[in-house]
Amino acid sequence: MKDNFSQQASDYAQFRPNYPAELVEYIVSFVKEKNLAWDCGTGNGQSAKLLAQHFKQVFATDISSKQLANARQAANIVYAQEPAEKTSLANHSVDLVTVAQAIHWFDFEKFYAEVNRVTKPGAVIAVWTYSLLQISPEIDQIINEYHFKTLEKFWDPERKYVDDGYAGIPFPFITIETKPFNIELYWTAAELEGYLHTWSALQKFMAANAVNPVPGIMDKIKQHWGISAKRKICFPVYLKLGIIK
Repeated sequence: MKDNFSQQASDYAQFRPNYPAELVEYIVSFVKEKNLAWDCGTGNGQSAKLLAQHFKQVFATDISSKQLANARQAANIVYAQEPAEKTSLANHSVDLVTVAQAIHWFDFEKFYAEVNRVTKPGAVIAVWTYSLLQISPEIDQIINEYHFKTLEKFWDPERKYVDDGYAGIPFPFITIETKPFNIELYWTAAELEGYLHTWSALQKFMAANAVNPVPGIMDKIKQHWGISAKRKICFPVYLKLGIIK
């Protein structure tokens, strides 16, 4: 499992979009028992905090101590700095496994072996990602060019899984057909700029070029922002849901 987000952990906690409660409620509706959920690659606990409203306990893991230092607390969430592929969870103890915006960094074979070890028969696994945000045709074009051209060679190979909506992720479980979800927000230009600073490829671009391209990108975007302080932002969400044998 790669750690691409410790460097910008505080920005990640502040500017990454939150997941809709409806998404987690939909996932939980497929879970028979709600004793223990494992939120793997939890980052700053965005999904763990939502799961805590439905489960007696949430065990949330990540390899980044800096991400965990920014994690959202709740009495029934236990955070642990552990890799996805090897945890301290007991055998056959977990009712639901969730991975939000992170499974593409995992060693699939080892992670799925760990999933099979820690889950109860009939437990549920849910993994999801969100793709490039959508604002308007003019702004979307600027962001797409920045993502696919300016940063092209600075993305890790695993990024392709996100770009194809997790269609290429191996998923050796009984698949449940899911309905579409979106993350819908209203952001200021400053919030958008903060989000763009969380991209993993940006850190590598800046290390190689000693320049931050985001202010220049924002100058272009602001020409199309309009008079409203906030614009509607939409992130399409791609969910894979399965039953573990």
